Amino acid sequence: MSEKTQPVLGMILKGYPRISETFISNEILLLEKLGFRIHIISMRQPRENFSHESVKQIKAKVDYLPETILLPLPRFLYHNFLLACRQPRRYGEALQIMWRRFRRTRKKATIKHLLQAGYLVHRFLPGSGITHLHAHFAHSPTSVAMFASYLSGLPFSFTAHAKDIYTSDPAQLAEKIGLARFVVTCTEYNRRHLASLANGHKTPLHRLYHGIDLNLFAAPDEMNVSPNPPYKILTVARLTEKKGLPTVYKALRLMRDRGLDFRHTLIGDGDDREKLEALIRELGLSDVTSLIGTRPHHEVLAQFRQSDLFVLGCQLTGSGDRDGIPNVFVESMAVGVPVVGTRVSAIPELIEHGETGLLVEPNRPDLLAEAMTSLLTDRKLRAQFIPEARAKVLRDFDNKALIQLLAEIYRREGIGETEQPDQTWQS
Repeated sequence: MSEKTQPVLGMILKGYPRISETFISNEILLLEKLGFRIHIISMRQPRENFSHESVKQIKAKVDYLPETILLPLPRFLYHNFLLACRQPRRYGEALQIMWRRFRRTRKKATIKHLLQAGYLVHRFLPGSGITHLHAHFAHSPTSVAMFASYLSGLPFSFTAHAKDIYTSDPAQLAEKIGLARFVVTCTEYNRRHLASLANGHKTPLHRLYHGIDLNLFAAPDEMNVSPNPPYKILTVARLTEKKGLPTVYKALRLMRDRGLDFRHTLIGDGDDREKLEALIRELGLSDVTSLIGTRPHHEVLAQFRQSDLFVLGCQLTGSGDRDGIPNVFVESMAVGVPVVGTRVSAIPELIEHGETGLLVEPNRPDLLAEAMTSLLTDRKLRAQFIPEARAKVLRDFDNKALIQLLAEIYRREGIGETEQPDQTWQS
């Protein structure tokens, strides 16, 4: 089958590329290496002015939807009007769904998602070869995919991650699950939660961990079981509430008060940067901490290899937002850096307390300080955890093995096969 006739997987993303969503770009690249043709449709332009090297290897065509309603309204109306004239029944059904969903939440974004879907179907689908739509994140990208499915007749599926699951309206999310061909999520904790919302829908729910490139995140030849002061502590995170960074800094203050000599580096950026900088000054930690912003993968990897310990203080927020399994934990364990985390969400699926790392309750800087101190100073504990953590990652988080499982899910659903679904919208 030539490339021109091979079916294409349409991938709807919130933004592309994004430094913090390397797991998505890695998935796309690995699927391409397995022979899948992919067309990326992004709802937003990139927010960083650089990208990881792996992104530059992706061959997929990329199209961007208008991000707002007012300025691009003439374009929205043009494409949606022509589509409605061509497919009045389908467009009428999509309008009914939009109205029902709008009445549940009263969110204007619902209207925008229908307009974006109409724009996508009329502007990007003709001649694209797309036979299936798959969205990453269960909120707005899946809303666009769902409406585009109604308007085009193409099946859709989605991958649910973390915030998108727990901050979504349960009725809205249940409806998406019921309409989707299948759902993928990255933790067993998430899968059970989605199953509880499914309201009897028989939609397959697949748990598939995010993997990492084990060749890139390779362990050193020798374990670092006896680090010397000043100990090098690393955190990589978006500067947002759910990462529990204030708990980390309060724990560092307690460690300093007990005479421990260390240096802490935080990689990442976000809305809470000014608050964290103020907290660091208040705690008197400015001389032993560094906030170095967002960095490309090779610089993050270099920081991992220089570090003696990795820590995050993940927590639940008032809105219900929470992490799944932060990939940075997996990366740290792969390169032989011991980890300390919290008992939140699916983190215990990776960090098995007392076997592959240490876990404490969230919002407890005293317990976090004790755990960090133990893993920095206890040679026996480090010698036990480092190889066990690496073995856990090798067994459960190899992205090359996991992508084969994802590819098989797609193939079972006929994605990438020669059979073409209903595409009367193109006529």
